[in-house]
Amino acid sequence: MFRCGRCTAFRTNFLLAAVVFVAASLLNCNDPLLVDALSPPVSPHAAKTTRRSFLHNPLIATIAISASLPKYNAKAAIGPSVNFIISDGMAAFARGDVDKSIEIYDDMILNEPRRKPYLWQRGLSLYYAKRYQDGAEQFATDVAVNPNDTEEQIWHLLCLAQLEGGSLEKARTMKLTVGRDRRPVMQAVQTLFLSGGEENEKRLVEIANTGDLGSRFYGKLYLSLYYESLGDAVEAEKWMIQAVGTDYAKGSGIRDPMVELAKVAVKKRGWSS
Repeated sequence: MFRCGRCTAFRTNFLLAAVVFVAASLLNCNDPLLVDALSPPVSPHAAKTTRRSFLHNPLIATIAISASLPKYNAKAAIGPSVNFIISDGMAAFARGDVDKSIEIYDDMILNEPRRKPYLWQRGLSLYYAKRYQDGAEQFATDVAVNPNDTEEQIWHLLCLAQLEGGSLEKARTMKLTVGRDRRPVMQAVQTLFLSGGEENEKRLVEIANTGDLGSRFYGKLYLSLYYESLGDAVEAEKWMIQAVGTDYAKGSGIRDPMVELAKVAVKKRGWSS
């Protein structure tokens, strides 16, 4: 049977990630640096995008969650139910049924509260449901178990900015403390959200226009969200529509949950793509 190099690489990376994640759960290891290391690229652009595209596969997400749970829960965490629930929640969000996705995640938390810190998907749904206080709380809970997640810090700021009437400056006083992201595009995003400034804005615009395939998408996505946090709907619309129109969003990243988020944002805001 013919087997392409990309498929072979994916299978290899998948198996390696699964083995290490399961090993981590058995060792009761909750080191976020290990989680970061387990995001092997499956395409030339994957290393420069986010972990969320790697964890979009519900089976991998299930293993990842189980690795972060206490040792005595490790076996119970690995099962088809978690796989299906996460998949259903993400699918509902992608369809634009944000309230349904929250209902699915809330039911999971009700049945197994220990899963809450690992449901970053719920935080995204809460943001687009305009439940900003709940969203901020979800992202703060996430960072408590994964202090190196830059994106959780940014989404926490986005929720707070909405609670503060579109004031990112006020939100910064309540920022979460996380590590420094290793990805150039996310370094630029983090710097802009935390410090603002024309030069930092120009830097992210440059990456959004001239960076690699994935960085162009993520640069445009977070520029849109940055302007949204400032209350600039015109710029927010412009950059989000550009993000949806990138080659990454239409090609290799089509199943990246952040691409799905960009599409939901366009629909929820009533923007024309």
